[in-house]
Amino acid sequence: MSNKIVYPYIPNSTNSAKQKMMDTLGITSIDELYVAIPDSLRLNRLLNLPDPILSEFELERHVNDLLNKNISTNEVISFLGSGCYNHYVPAICDEINSRNEFLTAYSGKTYEDHGRYQALFEFQSMMADLLNMDVVALPTYDGLQAAASALRMAIDITRRNKILVSKNISPEKISKIYDFLGSHVQIKLIDFDQDTGELSLDSLSINLNREVAAIFFDNPNFFGIIERNGEEIASLAHKFDALCVVSVDPISLGILKPPADYGADIVCGDIQSLGMHMQCGGGQAGFIAVHDDPKFIMEIPLRIYGIVPTIEKGEYGFGEIAIDRTSLMSREKGKEWVGTMANLWGITAAVYLATLGKKGIIEIGKLILSNTHYAYKAITNLPNLKAKFSNNYIFREFVVDFSNTSYSVSEINNQLLKKKIFGGYNLTGQIENCDNCAVYCITEIHSEQDIDLLVNSLEEIVQ
Repeated sequence: MSNKIVYPYIPNSTNSAKQKMMDTLGITSIDELYVAIPDSLRLNRLLNLPDPILSEFELERHVNDLLNKNISTNEVISFLGSGCYNHYVPAICDEINSRNEFLTAYSGKTYEDHGRYQALFEFQSMMADLLNMDVVALPTYDGLQAAASALRMAIDITRRNKILVSKNISPEKISKIYDFLGSHVQIKLIDFDQDTGELSLDSLSINLNREVAAIFFDNPNFFGIIERNGEEIASLAHKFDALCVVSVDPISLGILKPPADYGADIVCGDIQSLGMHMQCGGGQAGFIAVHDDPKFIMEIPLRIYGIVPTIEKGEYGFGEIAIDRTSLMSREKGKEWVGTMANLWGITAAVYLATLGKKGIIEIGKLILSNTHYAYKAITNLPNLKAKFSNNYIFREFVVDFSNTSYSVSEINNQLLKKKIFGGYNLTGQIENCDNCAVYCITEIHSEQDIDLLVNSLEEIVQ
């Protein structure tokens, strides 16, 4: 045991405390706790770390020096998206989610957390209305987990072991699906049309059979392209008794038809665009929605809050339903691990949706669509620049092809940064046949002047 340092915020770092813990465990060395780890996996040396900073003032200054190396979207104009988006966050969202009864709440019971339960029930209700689905669970950690969990549900419901996944989703999402479903599930990646960027129906038809549990695609997809064949994709899946699982960003549903309307059996996605700031390592939360079918509801691995009348006429209570399927009741038999997860973000999304209302969600969708097409036309009309895909059915994002220029996407982004602009997400090495291409993201916060600055800067760089 080391007796050199006692950490001010870790009282158990004292020598006497360490010894007492080891005596209680019946061990004489910390190494005895790691006997189950093979020697081949052990580092067997001390980490090469700097000396600890024990002064609170010095530590704060050190951390601030590190943070000041970052460049935030408050300092530059950002056209980055690809999973985390710079939408406007109404002040009321931060005001409500920072209240102590929400921010510090962990996990209680109906009689002590009535307000929090009601707030999350309202989240479920508004999301269900937006998605045209009957049941929405409490949030997952992010949209990636929601997608992987939804596919796990499809496997359990159909008792099949094969998943078809469109290649035009983000590499991160594909990685999460592989990671989450494990090696015992067969995952087949389906090609997308190189001209339109949409899922290839021919490739889908070739790979569909009665071993397939589900077809999965994003709409809009990773390229920002709207999949126009959603109804046909769902119909093909149902022809083989497979499920159709669709991931969607709810902010698009003010102007786009919800996946349930074209045959989706399970809908999932991320709610970061609904009132959450872009953050490093946070601000993401996913959702899973299904129809009112017990076969589907009982496979949702997450918590669900319901509403019931009380003995007082006109008064209602809010509480968990079907909790026995979660890990809260049975760690070893739960469908998936569940905890507080991203409930605070669910409350935030509820505040955002309530603030906008039905009219507001339509207006913001129209504004994003208008800004996106303005930028798309202006950029792709520049000499040597073109759209990667001929499909102009786009929402919020589109792919620009820089292969006719003498610059790489990285070089262009470095030049844009000098002009205080974050350029598009570099697809080089990420997506097949998309080298020297970038995904540009346009939201409601981008003014005409912002977009014109980007276009003029690109023209100056690539001329």
